Amino acid sequence: MIPLAGQPLPLEAPQPPVNPAANRFKLIHLLEIDTATPDGLARSLPFTPYDTTAGAENEYQTAVLGDREQVDLACEIEASGFFRNLKKRARRGDTPQFRITALERFLESNHDRVWENSWVRLPVDALTPYARQVFAEDLQADKRRKDSPQRSDACQFSITMAGCEYLRIPISYLLKLALADAVGHPSVHATIRDAGQAAMNHFLSDNTSPETFSFHPVCADGQAGPGDALARETSLRFLFSQLLIQYANRQFGLIDSGQRATLYFAPHPPLRQKRLNALISDSFYRSLFMSPCLSGWNDGEAKHRYMHLCHTVLSRSQLNAVIKLREAGIVANNLVVLPSTSNISLANNGTHISLGSRRLTGCMQDPGSGFGPAEEKHYGDLAIKIIEHFLPLFVGTFSAAPYRIDFMDFHPERVLGFLPHELDFTHLRMLWRRWKKKAHMKILGRCITPFGPEWLDRTLARGFGLKGDFVPDFRLIDYLVALMATDESPALDGCLGNETRLKQDLGDMGVFDPCMPLYMLYRARCFQTMGFSGFEGRHYSLFENLQRDMAPAANLQMLVTSLAYKYIFTGAVTHADIPDHPFIESERRQIFFGTAAGIPTFYVRTDTPNHLLARMVRKTANIRNSRRYAGYTRVRMVDFRQMLVKLLHQDAPELIEAGGLGPTLADLARRTAGKGCHTAAGRLTRRICDNAGAAAPMALSSDEFNSAAEKFYREDLKKEQIEQALDVWTEQVRHLDGMSTWRRGIYNQALFSVLGGKDAATEIRNRRSAVVNEALTTPALARLIHLMLLTLTHMKRNPRSGSPNDGVLPDHATDTPPVH
Repeated sequence: MIPLAGQPLPLEAPQPPVNPAANRFKLIHLLEIDTATPDGLARSLPFTPYDTTAGAENEYQTAVLGDREQVDLACEIEASGFFRNLKKRARRGDTPQFRITALERFLESNHDRVWENSWVRLPVDALTPYARQVFAEDLQADKRRKDSPQRSDACQFSITMAGCEYLRIPISYLLKLALADAVGHPSVHATIRDAGQAAMNHFLSDNTSPETFSFHPVCADGQAGPGDALARETSLRFLFSQLLIQYANRQFGLIDSGQRATLYFAPHPPLRQKRLNALISDSFYRSLFMSPCLSGWNDGEAKHRYMHLCHTVLSRSQLNAVIKLREAGIVANNLVVLPSTSNISLANNGTHISLGSRRLTGCMQDPGSGFGPAEEKHYGDLAIKIIEHFLPLFVGTFSAAPYRIDFMDFHPERVLGFLPHELDFTHLRMLWRRWKKKAHMKILGRCITPFGPEWLDRTLARGFGLKGDFVPDFRLIDYLVALMATDESPALDGCLGNETRLKQDLGDMGVFDPCMPLYMLYRARCFQTMGFSGFEGRHYSLFENLQRDMAPAANLQMLVTSLAYKYIFTGAVTHADIPDHPFIESERRQIFFGTAAGIPTFYVRTDTPNHLLARMVRKTANIRNSRRYAGYTRVRMVDFRQMLVKLLHQDAPELIEAGGLGPTLADLARRTAGKGCHTAAGRLTRRICDNAGAAAPMALSSDEFNSAAEKFYREDLKKEQIEQALDVWTEQVRHLDGMSTWRRGIYNQALFSVLGGKDAATEIRNRRSAVVNEALTTPALARLIHLMLLTLTHMKRNPRSGSPNDGVLPDHATDTPPVH
């Protein structure tokens, strides 16, 4: 057996600081938690179905289809000072010729004519006066002041072509501008115009990708959790974005000028963008791809500078990760493939699901409730630590980001990404050793990694059949999703201000910046900041089917959050049971990251001070003492996840029954059975391989598989999700256009202005094929946009519309503000 080198961990767990908020019995009284019976507990706990509101934030991938002469990205690169200077230096011999050759090849070899994350150019004359007004307001340096001057960078959004004035804007802002244009005509009914103006605030121009967040918080459908309602709202928001993109393509003349904008779900930064990133400087990358933050922020320039800071910090952090790999002994010498000075991980796209508790929010709203920020923090931190143990259930099962890695790219400094900042060196070495074994990277019985020169690594790969690996959710490996605490500054010890202290420590180490919010897998949404009390799940990548995958994921998230509070209020788990030590934090998170990488086993200290994890390991089948690591227990991932499902049945039967979550748990059991055919990762992988004509991912090179994945997301999956959203919309407009709604007379005139008395569901059915194939005319798109706004407004006023208990909720049920 091999003892693990690394920082010794005391067997006696460090004691958490004394916190005056840690009076469980007082809190039970304040929140009126009924601990006398299981049924009473299920009715009174936070985050049960009738207590929970939910919302989502989605990031979309965008692209512009067209020739290099018409598309903004190619034009900007060719006209840039960077490109001109590079050519001059190459002619003088100051820069290798291959650099300019590679950049020219990037521009010339785009045979698919797809330019991901390109901006678009549109004539100012194509905009309605109201859309121009919105754009002018968004150019203000401070939108809170009517007399504010323009932003100092306003000139970059306007160019002159052939004597005409054009706008240059990212697609993230194009969505808002298209919406403003569609509702800006004087003939548009006031109800529709007001709904459109309110909806504009939900289209953010934040990072590289467009972001939208829920138009309203959703509530549980009857007794089955908020998942179905959240999936419906997300699906309609996606369809709404598609209508706006199609409207912009037609109304603003983008198609006529050789630029067809497109929008879809895709989890990874595009391959071509990665290649371009390796050819240009980090500053030039930011000027091409970082959003100018025109929408969603009072001081857009300040937000834009902040996004530059995020990119700079992550790029520096990735270089520091290489140093940590050497300190951990994973990089045994100085022969490494240095990462680019520009990190591209901010171009990944995921979904964040936020849950709010009416009970906790109500207490926070009442100054005399006795439940304040200290209590919210103390018990919220403990809930997060508990929930992190259950997060492996979500990875690959409900969302995924399948990715193929060739042997030539299997350098630890590339594939381990930010893990050196997220795991203790002991767990990092364990994970890396097991990952290499999984990838079958052996020559004559000895495990190897690529040497560096591509010709040599390619020869080795061909000669010895080294194919690299396939990963079910590489987004969670390639992005900084959860920073590890330091010895002196834990992030989850329940004390106010602990995150600020940790960020300062990480800033001193060159890992992070104190100005940025702390990255976590499951993040508290504090009342003082967000206006509601709850949590945000940030571990979701791509849902293949929103109703099939996102709905049960949201319900499961609600269940484990409610179970965490059951553990807390019954005294089953305290802060002392999950000590705030970096090693212990890393010990539970290694399971999550190992699941994302598809690694079949992990190791836990046999005498771990984490009592909750120790209990879970004891209940897991097929465990044994490790023959490699003295004092450690070997656990199979499939057995651990199946144990978690059984634990939910054992510890939360009343919560499952009260929430009607039996079908969710049965579905989860199928997904975790080990075969993979029912998981999101398995379905996405199979469909990508089918489209590429391969039996399995390993039958394709990384370029072949990952390119096929991007094409699948951009074409087939997008159309399929539009079809699914149209089904949801047809169902929802029947409630909007139904007799009970007509009797109330809220939408009669607005609906008549759109449809002229025609049936709404019939209108959608007649337009269905044209929507999917993006063949609608501008007037038809405008009508559908108006109808969608009315549908979303009706859903906001009737959060359970379409559920078994369809009807209007009392006012307090919709008080939770939008989650973002």
